[in-house]
Amino acid sequence: MHRFHDARDWFFEKRFGLFIHWGLYAIHGWHEQEQWRHRVPREEYVTLAREWNPVQFDPDAWLDLMETAGMQYLCLTTKHHDGFCLWDTQQTDFNTTNTSHGRDIVGMLATACQRRGVPLCLYYSVADWHHPNYPNLGRHHELPPQPGDAPDWDKYLEFLREQVRELCTNYGTIHGFWWDMNVPKAVDRSINDLIRTLQPAAVINNRGMDDGDFGTPERDYETDVDDLLTFGRVTEANQSVGTESWGFRRDEDYYSDAHLLRSIAKYRARDANYLLNVGPQADGTIPGEATAILRRVGDWYQRVREAFEETEPASQVTANRAVLLTRKANTLYVILHREPISHAVKLKPIQIAPLRSTLLNTGEPIEWKLDLVPSDHVEHQPYLRLRGLPVNTHGNTVLVVKLEFDDLGALSSPVSDGAEIAEILAR
Repeated sequence: MHRFHDARDWFFEKRFGLFIHWGLYAIHGWHEQEQWRHRVPREEYVTLAREWNPVQFDPDAWLDLMETAGMQYLCLTTKHHDGFCLWDTQQTDFNTTNTSHGRDIVGMLATACQRRGVPLCLYYSVADWHHPNYPNLGRHHELPPQPGDAPDWDKYLEFLREQVRELCTNYGTIHGFWWDMNVPKAVDRSINDLIRTLQPAAVINNRGMDDGDFGTPERDYETDVDDLLTFGRVTEANQSVGTESWGFRRDEDYYSDAHLLRSIAKYRARDANYLLNVGPQADGTIPGEATAILRRVGDWYQRVREAFEETEPASQVTANRAVLLTRKANTLYVILHREPISHAVKLKPIQIAPLRSTLLNTGEPIEWKLDLVPSDHVEHQPYLRLRGLPVNTHGNTVLVVKLEFDDLGALSSPVSDGAEIAEILAR
């Protein structure tokens, strides 16, 4: 993976993060885009601010859960599309300090993160359903024109710039800026330049007003990822624990553990970071089922994390596309990121015998053979094969096998054409 060779390189050391979507929409608990999807007039939606009082918000509780899940950094929605701000901004009264709660959420979280050495990234929506100068024209993720609107992109951009300046000035070191919903597709590189000047350690995503530092595939929507062996640019996938929403939803339909683990595995094995989201309730606590999911994810990740950290993608050394491989020195990790169809995994054309074969999920040894099987009669060569994987008793997880070798120096790729490899890696 490419490196930045500056303070942003923390992003290649801490690879699994917690995403938090939180705001006024948690009060009704329907969806973070309640105002748009439920067609709520602005003058009605803003009254939710009178009810905002997250008396149970404890940033350390969030960070405790994050660490239990094996996560190493956090990204918070400072302002979602509804325009409500979770910090003490001087640019609008529509913020958390102008409510009965009266406290600076971003400030509280930033203080806790800095005390505990946790990198903090800040989400910010370009689209704004509250600000009268934002041109709400009824495009996707925009309201229709509202009473009192005075659309003026230049004035709105100055508002946005000053909010960015506040976020990058008042809260110590910020490690990332996560833009979203640039509906007008505006280009203005000076905004990210400002962030880089004020916060040189901040990685910036590609949803703002230039290409930023990294790509952001969402919710496994981009199926072409399944054809890649690794990514051609720095990437951070993002996913929520619930199928319907990113913010708190009272009647949420949650993803299965297996789906989430397979998603994490398929991106991490390709050297992408992964950001997994939960939506706290209106009182500031994370829902019980979301908490339980993060704990189960964490139990798996803590057991297999060595396959994903300080390793490099190595799937090119096998022709088996039902698994992904990573490598560290003379160790290969075999990651069953898809539902297995057999208790065996063939690693053709690898012909090197391992010293040890261990299932990281349980610590138990895994049987291996270096032999000719009937389906390889054409090549008539013996290839490495893993056997007896507990796919039936461990069907709701992602199995990861650690293969330790004496020397992998002679390992070659089944793709003989160097140009074809380069083309795959550049996608």
